[in-house]
Amino acid sequence: MTLHVNLSPEMEGFIKSKVASGFYGNATEVIRDAIRRMQAEDLRANAWRAAIKAGDDELDRGEGVEYTADALADITSAAIDSMHSGKPMDPDVLP
Repeated sequence: MTLHVNLSPEMEGFIKSKVASGFYGNATEVIRDAIRRMQAEDLRANAWRAAIKAGDDELDRGEGVEYTADALADITSAAIDSMHSGKPMDPDVLP
């Protein structure tokens, strides 16, 4: 498929600078990488929305836990134990 896209001079300059840096072989590679990154961001955003909905549904069913100092201490302790366990980090808690 061939598309013709009008870009601002700033965007065109940005693409040219990426190619000139040697990281990309041509403008098409820059555009493809940008689209792949947007697709990945969409997937992450959809996963966050699903997680938020799941949490809201749990709260609606009365399954929530009151947020207290003790609850925070338990969460922190579990996180530290998990961090030192050698197991891979849950991707839901990674930036």
